[in-house]
Order: sequence, then C-alpha cells, then structure tokens
Amino acid sequence: MSQIQERGSTHVYKVNKISKEEMESMVARCVYEQPPFCSAACPLKLDVRALLKAAAGGSFKKALQLYEKIAPFPLILSQGCEAPCEGKCRLGECGEGLAIREIERAVARFGEQSRLGGVFRTSKRQKVAVFGSGLFALLLAGELEKKAYPVTVFCEEPDEESYLRTAAPFLDGDCFALELKRLRGKEIRFVCGCRLDAAFYEQQKPAFDVLCASDEVRSKLFPESVPIPELMICEDERLISGPTEGVLDAAFGAKKAALTVDRLAQKLDPRNTRGQEGATESRLYTDLSDAKALYRVAVPEGGYSKEQAMEEAGRCIQCHCEECLKSCAYLKHYKKHPGLLAREIYNNTQIIMGDHQLNKPMNACSLCGQCSVVCPNGFDMARVCHLARQNMVSTDKMPLAPHEFALLDMLFSNGDAFLARPQPGFTSCRYVFFPGCQAAAIAPDTVRAAYEDLCARLDGGVALMLGCCGAIADWAGRTEMARQAHELLDRELARLGDPVVIAGCPSCAKELREHGVRELRGIWEVLEEIGLPEGVRRLERPMALHDSCGARGDAATQASIRRLAEALGVRLTDTPYSGDRSPCCGYGGLTAYANREVAGEMTEKCLERSDEPYLSYCMACRDRFARQGRESRHILELCYGTDAGAPPDISEKRRNRLTLKRELLWELWQEETAEMKLEFSLNYTEDARRMMDTRMILTEDVIAVLRDFRETGEAILDGEDGMLVARKRVGNATFWVKFTQEGEDAYTVHRAYSHRMQVVKREG
Repeated sequence: MSQIQERGSTHVYKVNKISKEEMESMVARCVYEQPPFCSAACPLKLDVRALLKAAAGGSFKKALQLYEKIAPFPLILSQGCEAPCEGKCRLGECGEGLAIREIERAVARFGEQSRLGGVFRTSKRQKVAVFGSGLFALLLAGELEKKAYPVTVFCEEPDEESYLRTAAPFLDGDCFALELKRLRGKEIRFVCGCRLDAAFYEQQKPAFDVLCASDEVRSKLFPESVPIPELMICEDERLISGPTEGVLDAAFGAKKAALTVDRLAQKLDPRNTRGQEGATESRLYTDLSDAKALYRVAVPEGGYSKEQAMEEAGRCIQCHCEECLKSCAYLKHYKKHPGLLAREIYNNTQIIMGDHQLNKPMNACSLCGQCSVVCPNGFDMARVCHLARQNMVSTDKMPLAPHEFALLDMLFSNGDAFLARPQPGFTSCRYVFFPGCQAAAIAPDTVRAAYEDLCARLDGGVALMLGCCGAIADWAGRTEMARQAHELLDRELARLGDPVVIAGCPSCAKELREHGVRELRGIWEVLEEIGLPEGVRRLERPMALHDSCGARGDAATQASIRRLAEALGVRLTDTPYSGDRSPCCGYGGLTAYANREVAGEMTEKCLERSDEPYLSYCMACRDRFARQGRESRHILELCYGTDAGAPPDISEKRRNRLTLKRELLWELWQEETAEMKLEFSLNYTEDARRMMDTRMILTEDVIAVLRDFRETGEAILDGEDGMLVARKRVGNATFWVKFTQEGEDAYTVHRAYSHRMQVVKREG
C-alpha cells in the first residue's frame, strides 16, 4: 500500500466520545487557575498576588484599585483586618511569611484614589435604605453604593463625622481624615439625627424597594422575635447575613448582604447561584526552591513607608503552578495551561466536531507524557491529544496532510524496506533483533554491526526484522493502520518461531509491550549481560545524556543505559529534566511532521540543558540534535565504533533502508534484489536538496514528475531564467519541479514544491 485515502464526507464512523464527566475529572487535575493560598484564605476574595506585584513595582494606585474592589473603605479594612492571609503565606515554610496587612495599610495610605466621573455612572432604579449605624451598616452602605444603588442612610448621629467615629473608633489622625473624605465623596445620602423606632421605620418604608438595618436597630424594631439577622427585606422578609464579630466578619457580612439585596432587586431568589462565598482551600502547587528573601522588613511605628512596603512586597514569590509550562515547549508555545487547552480540544472534537484552529495544537503535542510527570497532580495532556486525534480520525474530521508523509514512510518501512529472516543456518530462532525504522534509516552501519555481534555471541539464533513497530500510526490516531502493522509483526514473529524480541529503540519497545509482545528485552540489557563487544574503545569524555521519552517510567532501561555509558568511559553531565522528567526531542507524536516550529522549539528545549555533546539511545533523538548542529551520538555507535555522520535527508533515509535490506539479503542469505536504475541522469542543487528535505519531497516524487515530462513533453517555460517547470499528481499531492535539461537524458533540479490542490486540464 503506497498511498492513503484522503478523508471523504460520505464515510460514517463510530465516535469515540469522552464523557463530559471524564473530561471534567481530567481538567480538575490542573491547578493553574487555583488561587494562591493567601487569596483563598481571604473571604473577600482579594487578589493578594496582584496587589503585592503592583506594590512591589511602586504602582500604589493600581494596588489601591485592586483593594477597593473588596473594600469600599480601604483604611477601615486594612487597619482592622485580622489578616488570615498571612498565616497561609508559603514563605512561612522557609522563613517569615509576608507582612501582607502592613502592605495593605501602606497601599490604603499612599494609593491615589481614582474614580470615574458621574457621567459614566448609571444609577439603578431600585432605592435602598440602611437604618442605623455601626461598622456593618457603614460597610453595607458602601457596598451598595459601589453597585450603583441610590442609598439613603438613616442614623441617630448628628453628622457623617460622628457616624464614621461610631463605626470605626480605631481610626485616628490622618487615617480618619482620609476615610471621612472618602465617605463624603460617595453617593450616599445621609439623614442624621433620626429617632429610629418602629413608627419612623413604617413612615420611611414605602419610599424604598429594599430596607436594611443594623443589628441594634433590628432589635428595637422586633423585640419579640427570635434572633433576626441584620439584613431586613421589605414586608418583614428576612435573610441571614452572618455574624459580625470583627472587621473582616463585618466586611464579609456586608458583602453577602449586598449580594442578597442585588438579587432581590432583580426579582431573583437570593439563596440560589450565589457562587462560592467566603474563604476556600486552595490546591495550588508552588515550587519554593527559588524562594530567597526569608525575613520580613521590620515594621516601624506608624507602619511602612512607601519604600519599605515596596521592599516587603518584593519578597512575594507570586505563587503559581507552571511546572508543565516551564518544562514543555509545546504548552509554552501555545501560552495555555493544560486545563484550558484540554477543554478547548475537547470542545473541538466532541461538540463542534472539528475546528481547524485546534487541529494544529492537538497534532503538535509529542505525546511524550512529560507533563504527567512534572505535574504535581499527574495531568496527562498526551492522553487528551491522543484521544482527540483518534476521535477526529474516526469521525472523518482529521485532515490527512499533517501526518501523511510519516504514515507513507511507515508503509514503506513495512513494505519495500521490510525484512524478516532467521539467522543463516536456522529455521527458527530464540531471538529476533528489531532495531526500529529510524535506526535503519539514520545509522544502517550501526544496525549491521549490532546484528552481527548478537549473532556471534547469543545462542539459539538471532533473527532480523527490519520494519516499523506501528507507533507512527498510533501517534497519528489511526488505529486501523496501527492494527495492520501489529498484525504484520505478529505473523512474522510466529513464522520466526515466536522469538524473544531484542528492541534497539525504546519507543519500539514501549509500543511492542503495549501491543502484547510475549517477551521483549532492550539491546542495552543484552549488552550488559554479555558485555561490550571486543575491542570497544573507551571514550573518556563528558557528555549530556538525553533520556528518550519512550523510556519514561522505565527505570530499568534508564539505569541500564547509564551503566553502559559508564562502562564506555563516558562522564555523564547532570542536566535538569532528566530521567522521567526528560522533554521530547520533537520527533515523538509526529510533531516534526505536523508542526515544524514547535518541533524545533522542543529540540532547543532539550539542548538548552547542557553545552556538552549529547548522548542518546533513540536514533530519532540523535538525528534531531545533529540537525540542530549539536554533536550527537547514539550509545550503540559508541558500543560498535560506528559513526552515522551528518543527518541524512528524507530521501537518503529511504535509500539507506533499501540499501541495508539489499546488502544483508545478499551477504547473509545470498538473495539478490533488483536495484532501481534510472534511465536518465539526475542531479540536484544544494538549494533544491534543502528545499526537498524541508518540504518532505522525495527523490522518487521528483523522478515521477520527470518521467511524466519525458512521456508527455508538457512543461512550463520560465521566461526569466529559461528553466522548465513540470508537474504530476502523486497520491494526494501535486508535485512541481523546476529544472534544466542538459541533452536528452540529463536533468538538474533547482526547485521543488507541492500542494494538495488538483490541477484540472480543460479540453477544447
């Protein structure tokens, strides 16, 4: 099978749905949006993290704006707040927690109050009355004024100054003067010197839509009743607003009461859909390894100066969880935490059934599983993207283009380049060496050397199988193609006597184990047992070891590789994100085919960990690093003294597989295969070769175009440079080649490109 059918609108497939509950359970693992512990402890929902960041940067006006969102009278709250947030500060685990209350006091004192003019403010129609004085009544009036209700306060005090003194006796000096100025600047109508008895209440009640009262006034108006809350609703309806034993309790009670008033004014049930009120528990994870400022800035008498508040706020480590974003180039590229991205992909595949804006992100994930290791709660973005791909394929919504070349390459590996033979002299074997398609494509000499060594030193015969394990189809979400690849391997393994598989690639080992291969070992384990090949040269140099994502969770393989490296004399350099935390090189999950930009960023993420040459045990990793210009070797190259050299382009990779198969068939089994010979001479400029490799155009595609040109004689002449341009549709793509012709049978290719549109020639 050399081509793959493009999706068609007439097909009907089964939808592999993920339930909403399952998705919500997965998304709930992501704690990125969880509040920091200080904010979670605040019943008023103050964004402490943002306030501290603004204060640290000297933006006290912005900090005050944040504080005013929860406090109509910032100085009252900051002076009297019990500050439960301070006890939750994570810095307290490695030193002294932040002096958040003192910073809030400085913000309230030094922050410049900003207020939109009355022309931008639209008052609500419903009128609200607040009877009585005290802290709760004052804060409730302030909360209602923020919500743009026309508020009238009826009190026994002779003026606003006395009213404020009664509510907040702990304010003094400048703080009292500033808060009195703030009170007088609010759109609150005061009716002072009132006698707040039942007759006065009944007299005023008809003029208002909602009525509220302090606890003192309520007890005067309803002396016979059971304990009644502070909030009263017209016609003697009552709702609980909560106790007000301290400043924070009073502020919280006022905020709850204001929400109740708001819902009643809108004719809604105040007991429903109120959201989560009060303090909560946060599940946020915060890495404290970079926390350095251990001790508080001393608080002088009178509180922090502006500079001292900035210094203390600067100690905040801005608690957040970005473990996956720090380690994963994919998530960093899309600037979205996995909970958000997973939900978007879920909506794409399950609700709107295919949105091309989300196809690229779901195909850009390398499916390596690093996120599930670095995430403190094990969020697995790979599973989300893998299921999404399977669903998009099964519902005929996934375009073939992102993965077509890789899938065709897999069919080539399991077709023209496939080989399965027992060791010469055996009809069935105890072992079979399965190096993997990338090893045969990138380092065929290493594959040959490893196979010859295993045959020489293992008893019972070692068969050879050159092909693809099916991981490519699995990564693409094409379960039917993966099944066909597995069936091919099963048939050939049975024909070889069901031998123990010796895998040369950790990704192949993982794929075959998950498929259910009876017994499998890595070549690294075998070499540990039988020893390194005779005459192996010790390297005696430092190298950075890159752990393959195929070995994630495989501690035995990781340890075995390290012991082999030590035996080879390699001095391994410690790098961040090694072992199970290692990032993907950019090949896994077919990222290199679906999104070259993200794949390049993944490779750079791997290489930024060390300046040393890189040692890997996955041939795709070795190839990715070498392509990026870093000295890179596969551990089997060190074991067998081979060197794959410069990375081969895509056409050379196919040619390497075919050549390895042909040479081994002749040398070991005396079977001769026909080698394709061109009936014309073909050369490429360096620019053309780079272009073809980047655009994934094979030499066989170019040959098909030129053969068609030789048959039809059809081409376009470029008048500017005198070159010819010919085209031919091969499979699902149309290939264009720009070339010069030297005589009848010699061509030089200068450019090549392809697209998926069909060119139709109209007759007549």
